Amino acid sequence: MASESSLLFELEGEVESLLERHLQKTKEWFPHEVVPYERGRAHQAHEWSPSDADLDGAVLDDAVRSSLIVNLLTEDNLPYYFRTVETVLGADGAWGEWVRRWTAEEGRHSMAIYGYLMTTRAVDPVSLERDRMAQVSGGKVPAPSTVHDALVYLSLQELATRIAHRSTGVMIGDPAGERVMSRVAADENLHHLFYRDLATAAFAVEPDEMMAAVQRQVAGFEMPGVGIPGFAAHARRIAAAGIYDLAVHYQQILVPVVIRQWAVETMSGLGELGNRAREALMRRMEKSARVAERLLDRRASGIATA
Repeated sequence: MASESSLLFELEGEVESLLERHLQKTKEWFPHEVVPYERGRAHQAHEWSPSDADLDGAVLDDAVRSSLIVNLLTEDNLPYYFRTVETVLGADGAWGEWVRRWTAEEGRHSMAIYGYLMTTRAVDPVSLERDRMAQVSGGKVPAPSTVHDALVYLSLQELATRIAHRSTGVMIGDPAGERVMSRVAADENLHHLFYRDLATAAFAVEPDEMMAAVQRQVAGFEMPGVGIPGFAAHARRIAAAGIYDLAVHYQQILVPVVIRQWAVETMSGLGELGNRAREALMRRMEKSARVAERLLDRRASGIATA
């Protein structure tokens, strides 16, 4: 088995190629051009109420408001993501160039979402800032410890984040809010493609170790917002609204990436480690499929009886 430093060396050419592709596909954009600043006014010293929101006639329900809070606070923890990713993937050469570019792009996301929430008063600014202070002071983020695990986790997480941003934007009901979230989601999609295709290349170099990493990350996957105060309650509301739940995770993330893109079921050339990991992974996938089916049936029944 090659060392992790050897894997990083083997993949450096692929990183250079994928970074070049990323820079060609990405579009320059500016947070100030998507935030509706014309709606902004001074925040007076009074207790915030949902009626303060100016959302072009839309009314946010609690689930969408929770999703906006989680999406923003997730982006606010960028210093810890940078530390984790740079520590695992490295600061030199093409790897370091990518990590810094990715960090610069991610930094815009919190600027844009925060600007939208403050100008529209969509959330309680005092509660939001207290939660931000608590979260960033805590610094809790998923931290895959190997190159293999990082490539797998980031592939899944970036797609999950893209879906969460996009779905939230659609459900806001405010065209300006949808533009902000769609713009952020477009960046996240390109980040996902970078990591997904880099993980695909890593499978060609170390298939056994990558299969084991997929099994670990699918079994233990956590969204990066786990350190947010009240995250469990937010997550329940988000799931109940269908913005992001285990059915979405299975159908829109695990199946497209793990089954279709990485083709783990039909992959050849695995040794004992890889085959054991694949067996455990497929058992987990089957369990996830059953859970997703139950959730969808329950949701359909609820709609039918509403």
